[in-house]
Amino acid sequence: MTEGLHPDWLVPQWNAAGIGAVMTTRAGGVSAAPFDSLNLRQGLGDSDAAVAENQRRLQEAIGDPPVWLKQVHGAAVAPLTSASQRPDAAPPTADASIATEPGVVCAVQVADCLPVLFAAPQARGVAAAHAGWRGLAGGVLEASIDALCAAARCTPDELQAWLGACIGPRRFEVGADVLEAFGADPRNQSAAFVPSKPGKWLANLPLLARTRLHAAGVRAISGGTWCTVDAPSRFFSFRRDGVTGRMAAAVWIERR
Repeated sequence: MTEGLHPDWLVPQWNAAGIGAVMTTRAGGVSAAPFDSLNLRQGLGDSDAAVAENQRRLQEAIGDPPVWLKQVHGAAVAPLTSASQRPDAAPPTADASIATEPGVVCAVQVADCLPVLFAAPQARGVAAAHAGWRGLAGGVLEASIDALCAAARCTPDELQAWLGACIGPRRFEVGADVLEAFGADPRNQSAAFVPSKPGKWLANLPLLARTRLHAAGVRAISGGTWCTVDAPSRFFSFRRDGVTGRMAAAVWIERR
């Protein structure tokens, strides 16, 4: 289903019948600069009313309310049900979520970190993961795969994964601590970590994610070609701007 989505938003090009998915961009909202225009997170300095309207517009576009998480750059996975969508439900503290009920929307918010969406076969389940480098190194993708496969009664090679927009490999400069978190040796060449200056490397977040997905058994992987930093008119980027909004990547089983 793409009829109600803003034409600038990203839609996975995967073969996942019965599953809806989208990643928002800056377009389609009401927030003023520097949060212009579709900032979806409260508490950043934006108008509460503007964020509420932006969230309402997203819900209207996809048909059901996303379940927002309290993201902490970890690897916890929250199982969601229709009860999770109640207005009085507390946001789960997690960096990924799974759902097996139609209309329950798994969502993560990002502004440089990598969002990864998953679809199980026959629309038996979905998952969304927030994969910054800490969560990625900590196993958030592997935890999401395990939880989704258990809930949807499938194997990792039956899953489809889509990588959204994130900070690109020409822009993500990191120190030795990040290499060490992934078990990389700074003395050796690595496609995922290219030396940029003494003590610094350019990290390829989508490649790191693809490598981990492959190692976990996922074969159908798409997306991961957009750089948030390089497209200021289209994407929020915390590393580029500091004070900025948040986009969302969401996935759900469509109601029949």
